[in-house]
Amino acid sequence: MRKQGTVVRWDGEKAFGFIRCPQITADVFFHLRDFSGPGKPAEGLQVMFEDIHVGGKGPRALSVEPARNAIVAPAQPPAPPPLPPEAELLPRGKPAARAPSPRQKRREDMPLWIGLGLIAFWLLLWLVGIGMGRFPWVVLTAVVLVNLATFYMYWRDKHAAINETQRTPEDWLHALAVAGGWPGAWFAQQILRHKTSKQPFRLIYWVTVAVNMLALLAWIVWPAFQ
Repeated sequence: MRKQGTVVRWDGEKAFGFIRCPQITADVFFHLRDFSGPGKPAEGLQVMFEDIHVGGKGPRALSVEPARNAIVAPAQPPAPPPLPPEAELLPRGKPAARAPSPRQKRREDMPLWIGLGLIAFWLLLWLVGIGMGRFPWVVLTAVVLVNLATFYMYWRDKHAAINETQRTPEDWLHALAVAGGWPGAWFAQQILRHKTSKQPFRLIYWVTVAVNMLALLAWIVWPAFQ
């Protein structure tokens, strides 16, 4: 579950800092490579992040990005003006959190349904191709293995990010997606919450989805144009 906090310390030379979040007792460590957004982190910046715990090192933040409408707080915020005596008599009520409207909920769920719909259409193309004799049945085994390998590579890359070891090249992940492993990559992104906030990577990923599906469709309908 993503949390919101404030960058309370940032060391530009060492490229790391700490986030303070009301939901976590200790300040959360994060590195520059875990930050995605315009510019660089700065003290006072409101951010969204995912927290993990690595051994006895304390909490660490991943997929750090600026919160919507984030405003960098000044180092020493000015003190609020004193309230008039009559205002002190009024109770200070905490505004109730507004529940998301049905329209907002549908908007948030739309990417999920789009992804599931594309996967269902992709599976339908494979079944149609097999029924037309364009593919042998054994190809389904290869498709399953490619998707399992893709999911594993995403898991391995996130594990490497947590432990600060050698990462999996993004070109490998895109190559597996083009080869037919993009559904496994999609499930890995949803389940592992990995590679979901890096927009350049997401753009290339959806290009690989389009390339794979267009190539599959072209192979199936090609006999009709001969």
